[in-house]
This record gives sequence, C-alpha cells and structure tokens, in this order.
Amino acid sequence: MARGILLAFAVAQMLAVLSGARAAQPGARDDMVEIPAGAFTLGGNDGPSDERPAHRVTLPAFRIDRFPVTHARFAEFLEAAGSSNAKGERLFDSDDPDARIHRAGNRWVADQGYEHHPVVEVSWAGARDYCAWRGKRLPTEAEWEKAARGTDGRHYPWGNSPPDRKRAQYGTGYNQTAPVTGFPAGASPYGVQDLAGNAWEWVSSAYRPYPYDPHDGREDPAAGPVRGTRGGGHDSPAEEITTTQRGRNLSRNPASGHHNIGFRCAR
Repeated sequence: MARGILLAFAVAQMLAVLSGARAAQPGARDDMVEIPAGAFTLGGNDGPSDERPAHRVTLPAFRIDRFPVTHARFAEFLEAAGSSNAKGERLFDSDDPDARIHRAGNRWVADQGYEHHPVVEVSWAGARDYCAWRGKRLPTEAEWEKAARGTDGRHYPWGNSPPDRKRAQYGTGYNQTAPVTGFPAGASPYGVQDLAGNAWEWVSSAYRPYPYDPHDGREDPAAGPVRGTRGGGHDSPAEEITTTQRGRNLSRNPASGHHNIGFRCAR
C-alpha cells in the first residue's frame, strides 16, 4: 500500500511539473487580457509633437495578448505559411543576420536561447498575417495605448516612477532582447506585460497626425504606408519606452523586418 501511495505521489509531482512547464510557455494563443470599454486620454501635451494633442478616445471592449509574440510562436506560423504570402509580400527577413528563426532541416525553428524572446525581423504584413492566422488582428494604436496606459494617464505601464531593470529591458546593446516573461513588475494596470522596451510593437494604424480617427483611412489593412510602432525597444533610452511614444525616430520600413520591432495581437 505504501508503494502505491508513493507511486501516486510521484505521478502527481510529474503532472504538476508538466503543467507548470505548459503554463510557463509565453504567448499561448489564448492568453489574452480583457480591456474594458470606455474612454481614456490618448497622447500628451508635454512631449514630442507627434504625441499632441492629448485627446479623449472612446473604445469598445477588446482583448489583447498578455505577451508579445515570441520567436517560437512565429516559427509555427512560418512552418504553416512560409516567409512570403500569396501577394508576394515578405513576411519575415530570414536572410537578415539579426533574424533569430532559421531552417533546421525541413522546419522553421527558433534559435536556441531565443525561443521566448520577442520575435523581430517581422514585416508589418507578417505581423498582420500572423494575427489573422491565429484568428486575431493587430491592435490599433489607440487600443495599444489604452492597454498600456489605462485611464489614469500614466507615463509608463506600471505608473509614473522611472524605469528600472526589473520593469523593462531598455538602454542595452544591439540585439540584447530578453524573454518576454521577465518583467512582471512592469505590467500595465490590466496585467498586460512587456509593453515597455525589449521590442517595439507594430500596430495596425498608419503613422498619421493626431487626433486619432479610425475612419480617416489609417486603419486600411493593405500594406503600404508607414505604420505606428509603440513601446520602445531593448536599445531605446528611458524616454522612448513611455506609453505615448510613437517611434518617430525609428527606422521602420513596413515592407521589411527590423532588429528591434516585434508585435502582439488583439481581438
């Protein structure tokens, strides 16, 4: 009987470990956060000109990925869709030295050690197509900012206190990204993580002046115009990882990938 109890205990421990391992995988397709409907302040009046004017925007409820899409998750997409779509749009710059997903035999595989880092070298069309493949879409610029900022006008996702290494990956060297689960102290008021630093994030919206108007053409899903990028990257200074930063100084040709731009999905 004692042997049976010990065996049952061992099996329970094994199941707990396996369950924990599954739970630790960042970017699970259904790990999304509910953002409630309502108004919030978009932009600001005391920062760069492209963040002005501060204005009220009302959004319906939506959901957004808790974490950015990782190399491991995007490799699954490349395995299913390839690196170009039927329109000939390049989805991922696999031949760029900064890419962290490569062919291993007949499969697309994330480079060892980078599986859970935010995916980079994804074009805007690649981000758009990945989200559609998951049954989702890219967040609008307004949705991204509300998920990061909440309704109290905070300067960073965690509040107004200055950033530190427990809250964000910023001010580091070239290509020094970090796992997306590494900064729980930097979560937004809704619990969305890794919104500041590590990798900029494509949004659906074209980069146009404020006030934000979703009906003025900036949400056209056809590839072409330069898009907004939010959140700052691993190589950004502290002033570029705020909730209102739009990436005005960032190199971001939407037809190609970049070493410091990733994305997350919404629904």
